Amino acid sequence: MTRKLYTHHNTIIRSLCLIAMLLTCVCVMAQKTQQLEEVQIISHQTFRDVIPSQSMNGKTLEKLNSLNVADALRYFSGLQVKDYGGVGGIKTVNIRSMGSQHLGVYYDGIELGNAQNGQIDLGQFSLDNIEEVTLYNGQRSSLMQTASDYGNAGSVYLRTRMPRFRVGETWHLKAKAKYGISNMLNIGLLYEQKLSEWVSASLSVGGITSDGKYQFRYRRKNYDGSIAYDTTAIRQNGDVQSLRAELNLNGVINRGGWNFKAYTYQSNRGIPGAIVNNVWRREERQVDSNTFLQGSIQKDFSAKYSARVMAKYANYYTHYQNRDTTTMLVDNKYRQQELYLSTSHAVQLLPWWSASMAYDMRWSKLTADNYNCPEPYRWSHLVSLATAVNVKRFSAQASVLYTYAKDKGQSEKTGGTAVGANLKISRFTPALFLNYRLYEKTVIKDEKPSTTRLSLRGYVKNSFRMPTFNDLYYAEIGNSNLRPENAQQFDGGVLFDKSYATGILESIHFQSDVYYNDVTDKIIAYPKGQQFRWTMLNLGRVNITGVDVETAFRFRLKQVHTGLRLQYTYQKSIDVTSDDDSFYRNQIPYIPRNSGSVMWDVEWKGLSFNYAFIYTGERYSQQENTVWNYLQPWYTSDLSLAYRFKVRRTMMRATFEVNNLFSQDYDVILNYPMPKRNYAFSFDIEI
Repeated sequence: MTRKLYTHHNTIIRSLCLIAMLLTCVCVMAQKTQQLEEVQIISHQTFRDVIPSQSMNGKTLEKLNSLNVADALRYFSGLQVKDYGGVGGIKTVNIRSMGSQHLGVYYDGIELGNAQNGQIDLGQFSLDNIEEVTLYNGQRSSLMQTASDYGNAGSVYLRTRMPRFRVGETWHLKAKAKYGISNMLNIGLLYEQKLSEWVSASLSVGGITSDGKYQFRYRRKNYDGSIAYDTTAIRQNGDVQSLRAELNLNGVINRGGWNFKAYTYQSNRGIPGAIVNNVWRREERQVDSNTFLQGSIQKDFSAKYSARVMAKYANYYTHYQNRDTTTMLVDNKYRQQELYLSTSHAVQLLPWWSASMAYDMRWSKLTADNYNCPEPYRWSHLVSLATAVNVKRFSAQASVLYTYAKDKGQSEKTGGTAVGANLKISRFTPALFLNYRLYEKTVIKDEKPSTTRLSLRGYVKNSFRMPTFNDLYYAEIGNSNLRPENAQQFDGGVLFDKSYATGILESIHFQSDVYYNDVTDKIIAYPKGQQFRWTMLNLGRVNITGVDVETAFRFRLKQVHTGLRLQYTYQKSIDVTSDDDSFYRNQIPYIPRNSGSVMWDVEWKGLSFNYAFIYTGERYSQQENTVWNYLQPWYTSDLSLAYRFKVRRTMMRATFEVNNLFSQDYDVILNYPMPKRNYAFSFDIEI
């Protein structure tokens, strides 16, 4: 079956390549050379954000040499990306040491769910059709949002590209091909069609195929310091074949708009696994088939009242196999279904005072072919109330979220009531955000604006995350008596922005936050005595103290434009569960004290040079911070050189990349080696 899927995926990807090339050639020959003016539609914005965010737009994302969303998020302060290596390796994000389950990921305003384990594999989402990636700590401060937005410790918002047509244009086409490490071929095609003056459509398709093989160095020491292993090998069983397709319909109505999205992702990949006990190859494979439909409609009924309705249905299928006869054989199939409805309303009570209310309903169900699997389903109801004031230089937002969740389920194999069928949880979680603009001024010089803004901000928030289905019910590790994991967040920061109308310096941006998080009832897995049997307990408490710093500069000198962006994160994340523990007040696993990144770009006419540097300081792979669990710091340097040129009305771009320039040997996760120096070439066509 695996061989058939492999061949099938390769055939489809080659077909996509051929279709993209044919469509591009036809469109280039059929185009007209007529210069037209652009029409912009500016939406009415009633409410002002209280807390600024970290954001990267499409132009910045294009410079990062990144294949997926997880690669781009590495350049945000306060985030750690867990990368298990390779093109198809699982990639999850940890926000401010609280874990990936506390981070909400929103795709065009609707949260991506995974009730099974709470992990969103961001490696499944390509950047080909992403217009902006934004990170909010605490929560998004806009009032017009879903109730679930108020429930996370932080949120990542992915906004897809919205078609924009000049006068007389009716379609656009963008095609991309990239070849790189591990015989990786990435094909992407985006087609945009203007259906009427008020409706547009876009179709984005893409595929990746890779054999997953790359060279790495494996070096380990014994306890006495002598060399145990030191060899160079080829990573095995990391092949991946994936297909992605996304259809968007966008419409404009009187004082509002609507969107419908259909998304599907299909993949068949090997799981290379950890290199331990001199085992270099694993026999694990995973097939994913994820599809969801979602839609939203928003309307300003007056200058003071706005409403929005959103809905989603998702169906996720996973088939996991372990065919290694030296370990426990596994062949399990999981299917998740999710139904989501949301309505939100915002009203402007006074010129300086606004309020909102939102209600979310989510139904999630997990079925599996495991022995005596309880097949649980969960009903979640969330209601939020929020208010915001904006008086001169002072802005504030207060909110409270009520969450009620109930789990049920039964095993079809036994017909009995599932363990934890009567689980009920209800919580109130408040939040308060403050922002004071110390200085704000705009000066017009030679019809060009120059702005200066300096503000102080802070927030306090309570949030929690529900135990996942795996935590509660999975046959080997479940514990139906788990309590939710709670987080208390405190944050204070400063923001400075300045733009210059003339001169070499174009703009300066600086923001910094100091924060403290207290996580209680942390869910931890403990061994139960057998290799494959674990138990989940609420025994953990973690104190997190951190500093995030981000600064950016833009310069211009005649036809040369250059920019520099730097971010730094300090995190002291210590386990304070019990002073009887050997790891009491030790740094928790995989959280570095110091980390940061640098991005530098230079543009001259159609030529651009980009440099990206990422640093991750020393960490520990286990709870005890001993020399045996020590992981040394690592850094990578990536370079790219791109040339953009135009043939008639067709814009083309050729890019050459060098990744891990100094060929450093490193592991993001212990025993999951990352690639050494590697190269890639890509070619883009946009009409």
